[in-house]
Amino acid sequence: MNPLILVVEDNEDILFNIKLLLESNNYQVITAKNGKDAIDVLSTLKKNPEIILSDIMMPELDGYDFFKTISEDPRWGTIPFLFLTAKASPNDIRFGKMLGVDDYITKPFKEQDLLAVISGKLARKKKIYSINKEIEEMVSSLSKDEMQSISEEDKDQVILVSVFWDDHLGPTVRDCFPREGSFPFSINQVGQQLFQATVSIYGHELITKAEGMLLHIDNIKKNGYILFDSYPEPSTRSNKREYMLGVIAPKISYFNSLKIKEILKEASKQIKERNPLDLAVYREKILNLL
Repeated sequence: MNPLILVVEDNEDILFNIKLLLESNNYQVITAKNGKDAIDVLSTLKKNPEIILSDIMMPELDGYDFFKTISEDPRWGTIPFLFLTAKASPNDIRFGKMLGVDDYITKPFKEQDLLAVISGKLARKKKIYSINKEIEEMVSSLSKDEMQSISEEDKDQVILVSVFWDDHLGPTVRDCFPREGSFPFSINQVGQQLFQATVSIYGHELITKAEGMLLHIDNIKKNGYILFDSYPEPSTRSNKREYMLGVIAPKISYFNSLKIKEILKEASKQIKERNPLDLAVYREKILNLL
């Protein structure tokens, strides 16, 4: 079945032309004239659209509020969302990206550019779905022994580290526990390595909200679970302060990582609220579940 796309646009001529373009390229298209109508349409669908294209300046409910509404709803929060708008100033684009939209296409646009972006988003979504299926199959096949956590002796080797991005210095370790010097490798170097590894996969622009990743660190033969996040910071080039909280341990299972993510999100909230962050406290919480 051809991919389904929801197009939200209050200009009837533009809406008609986009619908015609997409349908002529083998997409199914449903439309709405503003954010409020779009939510009504989504509520009636038996299957979610593959992508949402939305204008920003619309009556009833504009694109920003429409995106905020669906991103907070578990039924629709994972649908790729693209702004298609004449609001093309750097501040407009930056604000859209800070909200967490998947892409920002400015009017007037070339038809082939729009089709290329849609094709790319669909391919990425398909890849993510495939990876998630592999993880589900892997997890379901695990034996009880394979799901065991680390030993009590190995818990001494568990490290919690915070790394912040600096526009001049790059990734910089701000704090770690236990402290640097307690291990036969440089925590500073490993922290930078983890930061750079994830940026190479996601890019800085996509690190705008809490996202986690489980990695194997070959050079020290450890596992690492890292949570990226950011908060608004006008003094930086990107207008946001990017940072990472990472756990380094002899072994971190997939099941462990799900629980570790929730603990690191608690710690990340403290950073965003500018509260003191005691890594020892959160490390202890992680040790209790390993």
